[in-house]
Amino acid sequence: MDRTRHQPPRGLLPLTPHPRTHATAADGTRIAHQLQGEGPPLVLLSGQQNNHHWWDPVRADFHATRATLTLDYRGTGDSDKPDHPYTTELLASDVVAVLDALGIDRADVYGTSLGGRVAQQLAARHPDRVGALVLGCTSPGGRHGVARDKATGRALAHPDARTARDALRHLMYTPDWLATHPGPHHTLGDPAMPAHARRQHLAASNRHDAWDLLPEIKAPTLVVHGADDLLNPTANAPLLASRIPGARLHLIPGARHAYFEEFRAVASPLVLDFLNEAARP
Repeated sequence: MDRTRHQPPRGLLPLTPHPRTHATAADGTRIAHQLQGEGPPLVLLSGQQNNHHWWDPVRADFHATRATLTLDYRGTGDSDKPDHPYTTELLASDVVAVLDALGIDRADVYGTSLGGRVAQQLAARHPDRVGALVLGCTSPGGRHGVARDKATGRALAHPDARTARDALRHLMYTPDWLATHPGPHHTLGDPAMPAHARRQHLAASNRHDAWDLLPEIKAPTLVVHGADDLLNPTANAPLLASRIPGARLHLIPGARHAYFEEFRAVASPLVLDFLNEAARP
């Protein structure tokens, strides 16, 4: 790792939760954000069609050394829900608006699934705002990304909503884990999202193509993926790691898409160790 690339984020953030508030994006969209913990800030970016509750089961794992900053993507949670084209570049600019509103010059960033796509855009287009970068269960997109197989796609598009949701649940978690963790599961989507916002999130994910941007990422980078991920095929992880200079790769055996929750005993210490190492002078 080239530690000279990483500059510590500015200042320490307060221990008490920051009141839920909003930042205003360049186009006037209000973006809700939530700040908890004490220490250098770590931005946590959730998956497609999900709000900040995606991180609820594991968020406290990072508070030993980090403050955590989440947000509700436009279209989710307490953020505005405009009906116009969303892109991962636009969602990355919303993250910058939140950092600006809180006076945070630079933060470490951990993005999973769609959040990993957004994090790629953020690190490549706003390198001065990103310290260390963790990309989880995500893809470079475009023609170079590895798409899920047709059977998985059909299961997710099943006309019966309950059947489709059950398929998603089993793509997120292993059967053994589901047998002892009946839910609620925070990774299955924001139930209050309007239909137009769901469509815009899907389009943003499908249009993502960061292949040409990835070599521009200067932040120390860790790529993490479940070895049994079919929702976002595991083959995308080595593609990302090979494309980003100096990136590390870690596959978690037996894990599916929500590796960060089911395998938190492995994933959270792995990420924290990486972030702490990257912050050393």
